[in-house]
Amino acid sequence: MQRKNTGTTPTTLLPAGSIDSHIHIYSRDYPDQPGGPASPPDFPGLDEYQKVQKWLGLGRVVIVQANAHQRDNSCLLNALGHFGENSRGIACIRPDTHESTLNTYHQQGVRAARIMNLGGATRLDDLLSVNALVQDFKWSCIVQFDGNQIDSHAALLQQIQGDYVLDHQGKFFEPISVNSPEFSTLLKLIDKGNCYLKLAGCYETSKSGYPDYADLGVTAKVLIAHAPERIIWGSNWPHVSLAPSDTPCDAQLLDTVCSWMPNAKVLQKIFVENPAKLYGFDK
Repeated sequence: MQRKNTGTTPTTLLPAGSIDSHIHIYSRDYPDQPGGPASPPDFPGLDEYQKVQKWLGLGRVVIVQANAHQRDNSCLLNALGHFGENSRGIACIRPDTHESTLNTYHQQGVRAARIMNLGGATRLDDLLSVNALVQDFKWSCIVQFDGNQIDSHAALLQQIQGDYVLDHQGKFFEPISVNSPEFSTLLKLIDKGNCYLKLAGCYETSKSGYPDYADLGVTAKVLIAHAPERIIWGSNWPHVSLAPSDTPCDAQLLDTVCSWMPNAKVLQKIFVENPAKLYGFDK
């Protein structure tokens, strides 16, 4: 069974220069590395994603190091070379990564480090060390963990210098309410001024499910109204937590997320202005 790379055009017409802030690329030319999950069996790559870009009306992309590749950023760097100035990368960085390597990555389009507590090669234990390494390059970090543990991680997150992104809407495996302590903590982190939240991967945590993800929609609408300047969006293509035949329709996912936004001005912020600023597209 194949993933869906095209289909009915989304109802939402995205503004020019819209940015997909979270995808992964795979290739048979870049084998899996020890310690990570297997690449998806169909190795969805560059050509397939370009079809998705055209389908959804996207102009630019942020490519995130796949867990399957662990510390080997070669596939990511190859993808950045393919997409050129319309792309940025989020790499696996270790506390012992040399400054010369960081400089090379920067020249190739990397603008952030991935901190992934759920199967990644760099986890929360190394967050502050990696954060310190990338500050000279003004890179951000994207951070993913079980969101229901956010209260226990809040003190660590408060120590991050520069910008960072909480992945996958906070990745609350047990969806939270707007009255919960966890949601209050999330708002406090955002209000500090250096925390962004990424709308992505609804299907990984929603209990109400496809196509509306209504439980996540409730909290997302509040977050968007509270701090539209701190929200970005990513497709999470190619949805590797699901079998190829079970992946959701990307056009429907896009329309669902866009239905949470009150007007075109906010849509412009979330799809263009915020990620362009965060990942240096306009520099």
